[in-house]
Amino acid sequence: MITGIDTEAAVVVRVDTTVDAPIERVWSLHTDVTAWPTWQTDITTASAPGPLAPGETFHWTTFGLDIASTVHTVDAPHRILWGGPAHGITGIHQWTFEERDGTTYVRTEESWDGDPVRADAENMRAALEQSLTTWLALLKKTAEA
Repeated sequence: MITGIDTEAAVVVRVDTTVDAPIERVWSLHTDVTAWPTWQTDITTASAPGPLAPGETFHWTTFGLDIASTVHTVDAPHRILWGGPAHGITGIHQWTFEERDGTTYVRTEESWDGDPVRADAENMRAALEQSLTTWLALLKKTAEA
């Protein structure tokens, strides 16, 4: 059972921001997988069988990579954890949301491991950090609009 990111992975990135929007709005945007391509410009396709729940798998495409992510934990509207293998990389991605005086503090943490990651950890770390930074910026922009 996966309960968090792999802190021993070759690459671990943590990024956070504060969104000037209620936690329910931020959570709703973030967990509506099928709507991701409408605001998350790095994602070209996304589909989920229904509301995200432990054991459910959703599919999405980013930077030409087809990814199947399995949800491990959902504690709405505070935490969601998903992950899975993609192209030799095992990724585990956790998002936490905390209400702070009408704003929402969002923290994302992701671990990557596998042969492709170990072969080029620094470039993989930079790519992941850029991706997560962009995702948070787009989530913030969309939620605050």
